[in-house]
Amino acid sequence: MRKATRQVWVGDVPMGGGAPISVQSMTNTDTRDVSATLKQIEALASAGCHIVRVAVPDEQAAQALFSLVKHSGVPLVADIHFDHRLALTALEAGVHKLRLNPGNIRDERRVLEVVKAAQERKVPIRIGVNSGSISKPLLERYGRTATAMVESALEHVAIFERLNFQDIVISVKATDIDLTVEAYEQLSRRVPYPLHLGITEAGTAWFGTIKSAAGLGALLSRGLGDTLRVSLTADPVEEVRVGWAILTALGLRRRGPVFISCPTCGRTEIDLEGIAQEVENRLRDFPLPITIAVMGCVVNGPGEASHADLGITGGRGVGLVFRRGEIVRKVPETELVDALVDEANRLLEKDRG
Repeated sequence: MRKATRQVWVGDVPMGGGAPISVQSMTNTDTRDVSATLKQIEALASAGCHIVRVAVPDEQAAQALFSLVKHSGVPLVADIHFDHRLALTALEAGVHKLRLNPGNIRDERRVLEVVKAAQERKVPIRIGVNSGSISKPLLERYGRTATAMVESALEHVAIFERLNFQDIVISVKATDIDLTVEAYEQLSRRVPYPLHLGITEAGTAWFGTIKSAAGLGALLSRGLGDTLRVSLTADPVEEVRVGWAILTALGLRRRGPVFISCPTCGRTEIDLEGIAQEVENRLRDFPLPITIAVMGCVVNGPGEASHADLGITGGRGVGLVFRRGEIVRKVPETELVDALVDEANRLLEKDRG
């Protein structure tokens, strides 16, 4: 069961309070290049991204937010460090959330100025603590530990609460999975605010996906988390796909197909690996939340995969297409994928009525 948290709104996306877990990503374009950044925002939205964050390193990037907010189809988060004036400009531009650490602005009067502006516009602020951004006094007291990360976050929370600001989202991310999980567990026992999950600096598309799935899966299975970002050294669209795959695998949220396929073995008489990969590539963006099975032989065919909405199996150059365990077509192996895609499109046409 998910831990109950306060609810905040990021544009039209609810976060916390039992709302569905949202998927986020961050553009890697130069924010000052409005055209390129909008193009990437659109690609992220098409992949299922609910909220997009953009870096705001200077005034020119902050000014670009006026156009980005106006034309973006999803809520935007401005990532601000050090200069409170950039946060004020971002709020004026209409961003839907700030990522801001009051500690690196230092002057509480400037923080108050940002908080007041955010309160007026009902814009939440995320406090993001990473294992590498812990203050020296906390490091000396606790070391680079989960407790140090949590205490760092709570120091920032205390500043906001003194200013009577509670539209807060918090993240305590590390690249170490155990450290991250412990930090979120500690934090969840001490604050009611929504939690933004992530394994920071997870790595490349391959290893980072595995690491993120392990870490985020551990947190989500504990009932923690209201939104997530998968941090990959890859196209941000891949972050969104992985985020959705993690939620789908845990049964927390569905978007598009779930693919199942059996491992190869000595009974396999078709190019199972190649067929399975082609099916996933061709139907990855299929809009219906269906289960698609690619099975290697009659042992693991329609019977074992009878729960699948659609599936294929084969041997010795021929294959079967089945729907909920019932065989609907027999085709040559070379036509298996085309036949499956055709059946999927028939389901889509039927769904659209």
